[in-house]
Amino acid sequence: MKRASVVSKAEMPPTSHPAGSDAEMLDGLQRATIHYFLKEFNPENGLIADTNRPGAPASIAVTGLGISVYIVAVERGVISRSDAVNKVLKILQFFDSSRQSPDPDATGYNGFYYHFLDIQTGRRADQSELSTIDTAMLIAGILHASTYFAGDQSGERKIRKLAAQLYRRVNWQWALNGAATLSHGWKPESGFLPSRWDCGYSEALILYILAAGSPSFPIEPEGYREWLSSFEIKTAYGLKYIYAGPLFIHQLSHMWIDFRGIRDAINRKSGIDYFENSRRATYVQRQYAIDNPRKFAQYGEYAWGLTASDGPGPAHRKVDGRDRTFYGYLARGAPLGPDDGTISPWAVAASIPFAPEIVIDTLRHVIERFELQGRTPYGLDASFNPTFPEKKANRHGWVSPWIFGLNQAPIVLMIENFQSALIWQAMRRCPHIRNGLRRLGFRGPQLEAAEQD
Repeated sequence: MKRASVVSKAEMPPTSHPAGSDAEMLDGLQRATIHYFLKEFNPENGLIADTNRPGAPASIAVTGLGISVYIVAVERGVISRSDAVNKVLKILQFFDSSRQSPDPDATGYNGFYYHFLDIQTGRRADQSELSTIDTAMLIAGILHASTYFAGDQSGERKIRKLAAQLYRRVNWQWALNGAATLSHGWKPESGFLPSRWDCGYSEALILYILAAGSPSFPIEPEGYREWLSSFEIKTAYGLKYIYAGPLFIHQLSHMWIDFRGIRDAINRKSGIDYFENSRRATYVQRQYAIDNPRKFAQYGEYAWGLTASDGPGPAHRKVDGRDRTFYGYLARGAPLGPDDGTISPWAVAASIPFAPEIVIDTLRHVIERFELQGRTPYGLDASFNPTFPEKKANRHGWVSPWIFGLNQAPIVLMIENFQSALIWQAMRRCPHIRNGLRRLGFRGPQLEAAEQD
């Protein structure tokens, strides 16, 4: 069998409406979402599909996130520890033995991996780039596994050994391409991409932390400081914060690292840590939806969440006398846009550690009133656009027909961090993460306490 079969209705985690208590609602959502990673993968090599679209390639970022999801699944009693060990080992063994070469059909090169891989063969797919940020997310999941699986059993020892090998193999210095900041990636046909992680606040926190903490090819902190100098501190709705429009930027690095109580140079300048920064960004998004300056349908107190997501476009339509432009997959943001009326419920769920007081009520509204859970076998619909005119009557307008692994994992991991801090506590024990944070200038009681453990 090349790929696990799609979950049947009989196998679906039960859902009920209303969603029960807050704890029951979050537990049900988390369990339903975990099933994506138990079904949309290739059991022969462990690679996890980018989406549930037929023929979709594997994503190395989703595979790394999936490793952390499997750990949560153990803690929540969805799978056994031995099952998780087998799944994680399959992934690590594949990457350890995969072909590292400058050839265009390899799996990776210099310890990095192509953004998309053929889910059956494991070779480069879709002429994708050797991606630094997606490799970082893969390595973050691998390091999480090496810290969590600390037992003396043979499988857990193998996980730790392979994790160390894979991390040491990543040549972060090569990815600098002669400059101080990291390149976005490389292609065998044309070399390094022109873009670098040097312009504006982004999800690259985890990338720079891993590169700085490397035991084999560490980068110097000058590039990180150069990147920080490009950050903009803005004020929106009375809240001052380091600006980025899409919510995923304020979430992805936080899946593995608890930034509460630790600050780098830009945090000291802004007066808040990255956790508080994400809390403010979450509130800005909700207030933007309440104000609804562009007059999109259904925006409001319980309908918000702009991020990287699928969309109904590209298309131009006249809606209620207004000319509207709709986009396909795009990083949407607030309050400065881009925005075409597409809402992503997963982005709300992934903000739960920062602002549970508004996230939980919004999720309940999405599940009970919008009924955007239970329509798929994997929890929430990825995104919807009630402004976009659909031929079929649907009070939610356009709804994404696909589920994306990169959306699913943050739901699972951030609910878990909110409930138990499971991932944060494990990664706090990782010496490479601590070293990376320290070398990049992070200081604070939490980091000092971790050093003493």
